[in-house]
Amino acid sequence: MPIESRSHPPPGELQFEALYHAYFTFVWRCLRALGVPDGQVDDAAQEVFVVVHRRLPEFRQDASVRTWIYGIVRGVAANQRRTLRRKGTEPLSEAARLLTEVGPEDALQQRQRAHFVSRFVEKLNADKRDVFVLALIEQLPVPEIAETLGIPLNTAYTRLRTVRQEFRRAVDKQRGSL
Repeated sequence: MPIESRSHPPPGELQFEALYHAYFTFVWRCLRALGVPDGQVDDAAQEVFVVVHRRLPEFRQDASVRTWIYGIVRGVAANQRRTLRRKGTEPLSEAARLLTEVGPEDALQQRQRAHFVSRFVEKLNADKRDVFVLALIEQLPVPEIAETLGIPLNTAYTRLRTVRQEFRRAVDKQRGSL
């Protein structure tokens, strides 16, 4: 069983294998939430850990390991989204696709909801997208989000409140157009 990704290795003991086991699930979930399709998440996660391995000697521990890794995840996910846009490929992640067996009407509704959330996240600027993913997908507490993103606590609360309001407006608009 992997080490819980919220635990941080003690300073001076940053070993690649330990980081991989501690943060793989976190990296994978964040990549999916940031719009990387399931079919490409494994490759993107591998890319993240290649960068982690290459840059590990440069890590100075002036930020948490989670913050540092999340920065790499953001970069890899942004590259994936740019590639998908250039290719004209639909960036809806498989995570947003139906994973359970249900009736055709339920399956359609679930796909539509997932597509709506995916499109909403896609339209957010990077700052709001990060807060949305970390708060609402990863369920991190706001103080940890602030630390991970390297922003003041009040800024994190403000971004979360703003993105929740934008989501509510988007939902209301969607319901009004049905």
